[in-house]
Amino acid sequence: MTLHSARLETTNRPALFWASWLCAAALVLVPAGMLIGNPAVLRAHPLLPSILVAAVVVGLLWGVLLWRGREVRRRRSALRAAGAWLGRAAVLALVAALAWLSPFAYQGASAVAASEISVAETPTAITMSPVGGQAARGLVFYPGAKVEARAYADILRPAVDAGILVVILKEPLNLSLLDGNQARGAMSDHPGIRTWAVGGHSLGGVSASSFALNNKDVAGLLLFASYPVDSLRDRADLKVLSISGTEDGLSTPGKIVASRQLLPSDAAFLAVQGGNHAYFGDYGEQPGDGEPAVARDVAQKQISSATTAFLAGLGAS
Repeated sequence: MTLHSARLETTNRPALFWASWLCAAALVLVPAGMLIGNPAVLRAHPLLPSILVAAVVVGLLWGVLLWRGREVRRRRSALRAAGAWLGRAAVLALVAALAWLSPFAYQGASAVAASEISVAETPTAITMSPVGGQAARGLVFYPGAKVEARAYADILRPAVDAGILVVILKEPLNLSLLDGNQARGAMSDHPGIRTWAVGGHSLGGVSASSFALNNKDVAGLLLFASYPVDSLRDRADLKVLSISGTEDGLSTPGKIVASRQLLPSDAAFLAVQGGNHAYFGDYGEQPGDGEPAVARDVAQKQISSATTAFLAGLGAS
């Protein structure tokens, strides 16, 4: 087909042609913007950047076909025309979903990197190990939805300073529900740990709760502004600490109170006065959250202190 005939096709029915250009451009510009503009994307679990790169390649190829006049208009029945439009709508919905997955990036001061603890980062986890001895206790931590793993390094560092191994998971697409059993691999990588706890923030805490329910070798459950969806009452041997904020607009105080009936009867609860949802990590503000009534560093010191004491007490005689 000649370029002239392709132009005639465009003139006869331009709407679908321009919709195709819109889809191709969106497939290139939105993922490319995430890859270039958000440093947390390339530091995330490799699934997200891989999908974004694939979207850019598809968008570029589609654009080349449109430019060369290879995507031409055929005579379509009403059903096929509707299918073509639905297909393009699906592409735009996919791009919107990818944009929604852009993670909240770490906004701390990189104190962990400058400290004396040992920090090892892989494509699927950040492992912080105490220096000067073999840890006997360990924590595997599930980040909240769309939150970069590094955002929890500073608030969990005091536990490492106290001699506890901490593994912060990098979740597929930054959504813990896509691999709720991910903690098992981290535990297998450290056979020297005798006492394990799992924990998580928000949605990550949901996944940690489910993992603790189904794995009897987990001795402790640490919940940051989170609660389980299934009852753990039968896990009488499971120690639980639930830390929440009184100004949390997402995991509200009411939801935390309601979760008591799902946790073991001796579960401990700490409400950080004035703290909100985003204070449990270093990633900035979060839509839908409440307004804090206390300074971030004050709230995080309480969270870190309670976390360290809880983990240090696990397995103690």
